[in-house]
Amino acid sequence: MHPRIYPVSSASIGKGAAILGCAGTELGAEERSFFAKADPFGFILFSRNLETPDQVRRLCRDLREAVGREAPILIDQEGGRVQRLRPPLATQWTPPLEFVAAAGPRAEEAMRLRYAIIAAELRGLGIDSNCAPMLDIARPQTHAFLRNRCYGDTLEAVVRLGRAVADGTLAGGCLPVVKHIPGHGLAQMDSHLDLPRISADRDSLVAHDFAAFRALNDLPMGMTAHLVYEAFDTVPATISPLMMALIRGEIGFGGLIMTDDISMQALFGSVAERGVAAQYAGCDVVLHCNGDLEEMRSLMAALLPLTGLAESRAGDALAARPDSSTVDIDALSAKLDALFRDVA
Repeated sequence: MHPRIYPVSSASIGKGAAILGCAGTELGAEERSFFAKADPFGFILFSRNLETPDQVRRLCRDLREAVGREAPILIDQEGGRVQRLRPPLATQWTPPLEFVAAAGPRAEEAMRLRYAIIAAELRGLGIDSNCAPMLDIARPQTHAFLRNRCYGDTLEAVVRLGRAVADGTLAGGCLPVVKHIPGHGLAQMDSHLDLPRISADRDSLVAHDFAAFRALNDLPMGMTAHLVYEAFDTVPATISPLMMALIRGEIGFGGLIMTDDISMQALFGSVAERGVAAQYAGCDVVLHCNGDLEEMRSLMAALLPLTGLAESRAGDALAARPDSSTVDIDALSAKLDALFRDVA
C-alpha cells in the first residue's frame, strides 16, 4: 500500500525545523505562546501527556490551534516496552520480537493487522503519526533496551515485516516513521545514556544493516540513530554530514529525516548545539522530547527555519498523511484473534 497524496500548501507547513514535546496533560499559557511563535513542524506525545481519551483529544486540538494548522502529532507506540498509550487508552501488546515468534508463518499478516489497530486507536485520539516501523536487525549482542523491539534477526525478515508494519500503519490512518536510520541493531549500549560505537566494516554494514533501510527508502519520514559507525566517521550519524550523505545517497532515503531525541546522552554539547550540528549535517527537523520549555527556547533560537529541500520534504510527508476514514478496530482485532487461533 502506498500513501495517498493530498495537496499541501506552504501555509500548512511549520517553519520551525523541529518536533517538540510539551510538559503535561494540558497546554499551559506560556507553552501555547511559545509554540505560536516557534511554529514547529510538529509535536510528539509521551506517557506524561496521556490521561483520558477526551484529555488526549483536547491536548492534540490545543497543540494544533497554537500553531494554527493541522500539525502532525507523533508518538512512539511500538507495543511492548515502548508503548506510551496503555489500557484503557489503547490495546496492550507483547514486544514485537515475541509477537512475531508467536505468529510464526503468519507473522507478516499479524504485524499488518497489529499496526493497523494501533494506528486506528491513535487516529481516534487525534494522533496521526507513529514512530514505526523499526528496521534494526537483532543480534545476540544487541542491547536489551532495543533487542525485543526488533522484528527479526535477518535482513529478509526485517524488510518483510517492516513493510507490513508500514502498510498497516497507513491503512489504520497514520503516517509511519522508519527508524533508526541507518541501523541500530549492532549497538551494545543504550544511546539514551551512552554513545554506542559500531566497529563493523563498511561492506558488512552496507549489505545488512543499511540494506534494510534501502529496501524501504520510499517511506515518507525517517528517524536517525545516535551511533558512531567507525568505518565511516568518528561522530554520531545524527550530526555527521558523511553519514547523512550516505543516507540520502547510498541508502536512497528521500523522505523527511528527523533526529532521534536530541536530548539523549549519546550526543555532546548543549541541546542547542546538538540541534545546530544535526541541521548542519543534513537532518531536516530536530526532535526534542522532554517538554523542557527553556531547552526548547534555546533550541528554536539556534535553528534555521525549515526552507528549501527540507521544506519540500516536509510538504511531501504531510501530503502522504492518510485520511481519517473510520477503521473497524473490532473487525481487525477479530481477524488477528482468528489468525493466532489458526497458528495455535
